[in-house]
Amino acid sequence: MSDDANLIERFLEMLVAEAGASQHTLAAYRTDLEQASAITGGRLSCADRELVSKLPSHWRKLQNSTVARKSSSLRRYFRFLVEEGFRADDPSDALPRPGSARSLPKTLSHGEIESLFRHVAEGLEREPGKAAISRLSAIMELLYGSGLRASELVTLSRSSIAGDEPFLIIKGKGNKERLVPISQQARSAVRRWMEFVDPMEKWLFPSRTGHISRIRLFQIIKEHAARAGINPAKISPHVLRHAFATHLLEGGADLRALQTLLGHSDISTTQIYTHIDSARLVELVNNRHPLSQLDLAR
Repeated sequence: MSDDANLIERFLEMLVAEAGASQHTLAAYRTDLEQASAITGGRLSCADRELVSKLPSHWRKLQNSTVARKSSSLRRYFRFLVEEGFRADDPSDALPRPGSARSLPKTLSHGEIESLFRHVAEGLEREPGKAAISRLSAIMELLYGSGLRASELVTLSRSSIAGDEPFLIIKGKGNKERLVPISQQARSAVRRWMEFVDPMEKWLFPSRTGHISRIRLFQIIKEHAARAGINPAKISPHVLRHAFATHLLEGGADLRALQTLLGHSDISTTQIYTHIDSARLVELVNNRHPLSQLDLAR
């Protein structure tokens, strides 16, 4: 299977798991992406901005609504490739941009995060010897506490946890390794879960056929959200990763630090991926700007 074909399948799998996409929606995405792949000679997934800019010339005879859909399909696909670490840059700014501007990615409030972790803590207290709740605890700590991608989490090996070292060893695209900080609480959660995993097992989160799938990970997260009283439609592994970045930014982290933590090659990706609540910006100016300390009425 070619890189384009393989990555398109992974993208469609994500749409089913995260967005609950219908068969009709999947068929539309598949058609748009496979046609674009054919136009680019099977190089869509690695296409640069110049190659992507040539796609609209093949859409001249199409209705505006169809062009808008194709552009949207490709934008979402390239965003997926960047977010999952399959490429470092997003060339989709070369595509037509009909309609309204792209909305910010979904995130969770501090209160919603507290509800999710409170439900985990209650489960651990109620059934400390149950494997399912220990696995959930480890998953939540790694997704929100370390900002891992779904693909990075499901493919974690047992050897990724180096004793009591305060970091994880993550292998990304091209087998490039990066270090991801892991809190003491997360290490404790992982150690508790490892007691349920066969010492000879390769994967940290195994399944009958290898490691757990992305789809199963999405299911675990959404089931947990429902039990914690949060709308499952609001949450996914990527939403937790985005909450990790957003809350760090709100807490004072700078974009360069976030770039390192998230494993982004380009700072512009981090700028798109993170955002600050506008109300906090207003408060920041009102309370921190030097002029706010001056009484100009005197």
